[in-house]
Amino acid sequence: MRAKPVETFGLDRLETPIGVALLVTDTDGILRALDWEDYAARMQELLRLQYGGVVLKQAQAPSQIRKALAAYFKGDLDRLAEIEWRVAGTAFQQKVWHALPKIPAGTTMSYGALAAKLNSPRAMRAVGHANGSNPISVVVPCHRLVGADGMLVKYGGGLSRKRWLLEHEGAMLKPELVRRSVTP
Repeated sequence: MRAKPVETFGLDRLETPIGVALLVTDTDGILRALDWEDYAARMQELLRLQYGGVVLKQAQAPSQIRKALAAYFKGDLDRLAEIEWRVAGTAFQQKVWHALPKIPAGTTMSYGALAAKLNSPRAMRAVGHANGSNPISVVVPCHRLVGADGMLVKYGGGLSRKRWLLEHEGAMLKPELVRRSVTP
C-alpha cells in the first residue's frame, strides 16, 4: 500500500466571540478544517486521519472565508453557505457531512433522525462517529445534532460552544436540558 503524499495547508486564526478559530485552507483557497485554538491537537489528528501527513504553514485564509465567518458571528447566519469547503473521509462520513449544512440554522436534529434521513435508520452511532470526526466545525454544522431527548451532547469544541452556537442561531433549547448537558 502506498503512503499518501504529505499535504501542505495554510493555517490562519480568526477571533470569534467564543474563542480563536483555526482556519485551514488548501492552495486553492478552499476550507479544509475549522477548529478551536484550544483544540488544535484534535484538529491535527483529524487532518492526519483524513490526509495522512499534513504540514501547516502560517497563511492568511482567503478574505471571502474570513468575511463570511465574521458576518456569521455577527448574526448573518446565511453567510456560511458562501464558504467553499472540501473534506476527505469515508463515503459514509461524506454523506453525513454533506447532510449537516441542510439542517437549517436555528434548528436541531437527533443523530437517529439524521440516520433515518440518510436511509440508514440503524446507523445512529455511525452518524455520531462521523459527526465527531467532522474537521470543519461551524461551517459543516455538527453542533446542530443533539441527543434523542434534545440534550446537548458531544461537541468537539466543548458543550459551552455548542450551546452558544445554537443559541446564536436562534435554536429553542429547553433550559433544563442545557443545564444538565453542560455540567461536569
